[in-house]
This record gives sequence, structure tokens and C-alpha cells, in this order.
Amino acid sequence: MSESSTTRIVLIRAVNVGGAKLPMAELREIATELGATDVSTYIASGNLLCSPPGDPAEFDRALEHEIEKRYGFFREVVSRTPAEVRAALDAHPFEVVDDKYSYVYFLVAEPDADKAAAFEGKDFGGDIKRVIGSDLHIRYAEGAGRSKLTAPAIARGLGVQGTGRNLRTVRKLLDLTEG
Repeated sequence: MSESSTTRIVLIRAVNVGGAKLPMAELREIATELGATDVSTYIASGNLLCSPPGDPAEFDRALEHEIEKRYGFFREVVSRTPAEVRAALDAHPFEVVDDKYSYVYFLVAEPDADKAAAFEGKDFGGDIKRVIGSDLHIRYAEGAGRSKLTAPAIARGLGVQGTGRNLRTVRKLLDLTEG
């Protein structure tokens, strides 16, 4: 997929975990029905690459609505241009010991500065985190699965939802859009 001004990396929060089943073939079908072109997915964790029609935010909301209508659960959709994802990757403030422990958590909106500062000050064991714009950067000490720095803790602390991807996945999504 070649990057154009309309190419988006669309991330759906928490699918194919905890009973929220969303087959990627059906996600591609929904995106196409909503008018997206150059539609593809990467692994079964809610990573969609496409060129949405019109306003990307409207497409994201329509995708949320359609997923909820068809599957009965609501999941936030966060999308970025490849350039925005590249900037987030380049801004990652922590030493990368292993891609699987380092994450960019893409937020639906930029959190309030006071909430972000308070959240950054909270202790989550050896996990470190920093908010940069509308992204939360994390380096887990022992992996995301063992951490108290969970999606509900992030949403409560920052006041906005989001969805995280480890740096291996972030790099692959960029490869797929830039290649």
C-alpha cells in the first residue's frame, strides 16, 4: 500500500480478546461497505489499513457504530496517518530493550495536561510511561500481561480511552503503509 494523504492506520480497541470477537475478514468487509478503499488488515487484533472516504473522524465513528450494531459491543476506533504513527514512534522517549515491552498507546484525544501529569506521577511498579500529545508511551518491566498499567487504569487516569500496540506491531503497520 503506498502512502497517500488519505491512507490511515485504523486501530480498534480490545477486539478478539475477552469474548469481543471481530473476524478480520468481516472488518475488511465493513470498512469496504463504509466506502474505504485499499483495505487490508494485519493480525487479528484490530489493525486496519485503508483509505477512508471523506473525513477520517466520521469514518472512525461510523466504524464504531457498525461494529456495535453487528456484534453487540462498543469499541473505540483510533486512526492516524502513517506520518503521525511514524512521529509517535520517533518520539518514543524510552530506551527500547525489547519491542514487545515498549508500546505506543494511541489515545482518542489529547488528555488534559493536569490529568496527564498526575498519571505520569503514579507508580506502576517498574513500568514507565509518558504522555506526548495524544499518545501514551509505555515501557513495561515484565510485559503488558503482568502489569497493573491496564486499559481501565489508563482510561481512568487520563480520562480518555485508547488502544496500545507494541513497537513491533507499530513498525510493521508502518512498513505496510510505507512500503
